[in-house]
Amino acid sequence: MSNDRLSTLLDEYAALEKRMEDPSIHSDQVLVRRVGRRFAELAPIYAAHAELEAARADLAAAKELAAEDPAFASEVEAVAAALPPLEEKLGEMLIPRDPSDAKDVIIEIKAGEGGQESALFAGDLLRMYTRYAERHGWVVEVIDSQESDLGGVKDISVGVRTKGVPDGGHGVWSRMKWEGGVHRVQRVPVTESQGRIHTSAAGVLVLPEAEDVEVEIAPNDLRIDVFRSSGPGGQSVNTTDSAVRITHLPTGTVVSCQNEKSQLQNKESAMRILRSRLLAIAQEEADAAASDSRKAQVRTVDRSERIRTYNFPQNRITDHRIGYTAYNLDLVLGGELDAVLDALAEADRAARLAGGSEIGRRP
Repeated sequence: MSNDRLSTLLDEYAALEKRMEDPSIHSDQVLVRRVGRRFAELAPIYAAHAELEAARADLAAAKELAAEDPAFASEVEAVAAALPPLEEKLGEMLIPRDPSDAKDVIIEIKAGEGGQESALFAGDLLRMYTRYAERHGWVVEVIDSQESDLGGVKDISVGVRTKGVPDGGHGVWSRMKWEGGVHRVQRVPVTESQGRIHTSAAGVLVLPEAEDVEVEIAPNDLRIDVFRSSGPGGQSVNTTDSAVRITHLPTGTVVSCQNEKSQLQNKESAMRILRSRLLAIAQEEADAAASDSRKAQVRTVDRSERIRTYNFPQNRITDHRIGYTAYNLDLVLGGELDAVLDALAEADRAARLAGGSEIGRRP
């Protein structure tokens, strides 16, 4: 394990602990949350190091006793045998982790090819993620949505956040980051009268939610347009120009929001999504500069291969990135996603231990 890295992290833990004891920090709740998240990330490393140091002290004491009385030799062996697993545990913790793991997320789901069936499937994915979030005690908030005629969704953005500081620094992103990509469904659509199986797709984009201080946006870099909100089928649902479209000129990133009745609320929602998208772009550029093997998540439904297939006739779910297959699609769509996500996380852990690339982003 890297002693230099361990020393640096333990020093950071001590500094954060002292900072959290300072009463003045509690006047800034954003700062409190950020410091608390990082402290929670480092706490398991501190605990593992303390456990290892205690075991080493026990071994030294056992050796001293054994030197005076050979009857304690078996105790030395027992204590020594406990050290390698503790060292391995700490060593794994010291492997650099995703810096966004403690963050909340914004999930965007877009219907793709397949018309109304794709929109219905996008709605199924939304319910799946909502139920999964409920199982973990997370809070789901609709930021903006465009529904389809039959009750599906054409395009929806939701925020998903933990309540308080995530345990061990494992926030929503640490689990949901695997979901970005094209999801394919195979089933008989409700609109199909001949009973034929159709294939359609929906795109999912997962962004770690950016805080104001993480992304600096110059007002002159924005073009803000307002327009009238529309509902399913394109009909007007508002008599005022309350919908907002923001274009970030340097990157060409465009965000539209029309869910709220006031122009100001829609602007705030659009800026929230824009900050997260710009943060993701900056992180992708940094990743690309550091390693050619790290690639971005898909950004549209049409430009990437599928990451997962949901086959209704066989009740089968297949994740193509790691060859995971299970025949419990009904349970997964009901929010029981942990087995799939655990398999993806384990594959990623193995790749990082081997010095390879992360599997959370499509090659």
